[in-house]
Amino acid sequence: MLEEVERWLSTRSWSATDRPLHQILAAKQRTGQTVSVVLPALNEEATVGDIVAVIRHDLMRQVPLVDELVVVDSGSTDRTSEVAAAAGARVVHRDDILPRLPAVPGKGEVLWRSMLVTRGDIVCFVDADLRDFSSDFVSGIVGPLLTDPDVDLVKAMYDRPLSGAAGQGGRVTELMARPLLNMHWPQLAGFVQPLGGEYAARRSLLEQLPFPVGYGVELGMLVDALHLAGLDALAQVDVGVRKHRHQDGQALGRMAAAIYRTAQLRLARGHLIRPSLTQFERGEDGFEPRTYSVDTEERPPMVDIAEYQARRAA
Repeated sequence: MLEEVERWLSTRSWSATDRPLHQILAAKQRTGQTVSVVLPALNEEATVGDIVAVIRHDLMRQVPLVDELVVVDSGSTDRTSEVAAAAGARVVHRDDILPRLPAVPGKGEVLWRSMLVTRGDIVCFVDADLRDFSSDFVSGIVGPLLTDPDVDLVKAMYDRPLSGAAGQGGRVTELMARPLLNMHWPQLAGFVQPLGGEYAARRSLLEQLPFPVGYGVELGMLVDALHLAGLDALAQVDVGVRKHRHQDGQALGRMAAAIYRTAQLRLARGHLIRPSLTQFERGEDGFEPRTYSVDTEERPPMVDIAEYQARRAA
């Protein structure tokens, strides 16, 4: 298995500089493929506008790489929607997409619903909390999909400095996701940032995948894509440095539990109880328990949804 990972790293791991923008644009024009960029956003008024502005300037006005830019607001209580719209994005509210099916909280839910309000042959997801954003995050991961017909999904890899501390971020990756992948899906051991929120894929693949509704969506998507498309259809691109807001320890605990549960479901489908996670916070009378349900719900492949089928037929 180590030899297979090393082979994959040598043939499916690239740098954003390996494909100059003019090469990517030429491939887009030659193949006629379209590109959608989706930013899932929840209370990101401080950063979403700058990300939208950079993508519009670099990849829509200066060069025609991105065909549509959509911010899906998942229930923000701040000015996320107004800031994103002012910067030039099309803003869609989560609850307005597929209203017959009540939305549940979670990032994966937003990504799944975004498939119904975008049309690109290639869909690129970018987290809305990034700072000092570079358009290489988009062109870098879209490039292989436009230039190599054998690639179906590309994840960004990057340095992830931990604000105000030594070392790297990605604590859930190192403590939960990477051990799980190495033990149970060792073919995926070569992914530097398996939980990273910046990745692009062909719609033809995404519409066949189930979407965990919460934090487990990235791991679930990677594992399911491996089984559906095979290792050589997956790739990663180095885009430099990713700066963003880091979660506190308890939020990371809930994230880790959801990721573990996502892996567990893929290892042993069956009649499993709905799990919960108890954490502790110090109160007036000592440590007080706080219990949270762990994200377990998944949305079916979008290709099975009647409204999506009707849109394709139209």
